[in-house]
Amino acid sequence: MITTNDRRPPVAVGHVQLPVKDISNAVVFFKRIGLRPIFENKNIAVLELRGGTHLILEKKRMQDRKGKQAPVDFMVDDLKESRVKYARNGLKPTSIKKGKVHSSFYIPGPSGWIFKITSTHVSNFPV
Repeated sequence: MITTNDRRPPVAVGHVQLPVKDISNAVVFFKRIGLRPIFENKNIAVLELRGGTHLILEKKRMQDRKGKQAPVDFMVDDLKESRVKYARNGLKPTSIKKGKVHSSFYIPGPSGWIFKITSTHVSNFPV
């Protein structure tokens, strides 16, 4: 094992996959909430989150997921500020609900998915 001064956990999430009906529409949405586009064609797109995790969007024949919570949520540093920004951008966020660990709100997204946006719950250690 290599010893370094790096105190971050040695493992990170590399990729999260999400099926969508329309790649271009989904890319526009994820750019609006702050993800960085890396690659896109008509069948797949890659967007990057903080820390280097990639969201892989795959074009799938699927029924609309209207009202179904996506299998991934997103964490932001300032929940109130993000909610205001998303509302200004027409993303229709719900009100903020206070939770035991962190607070959150929801926004409707591509292919009918609903995305949970949460306040940060990162520890005080390097991540």
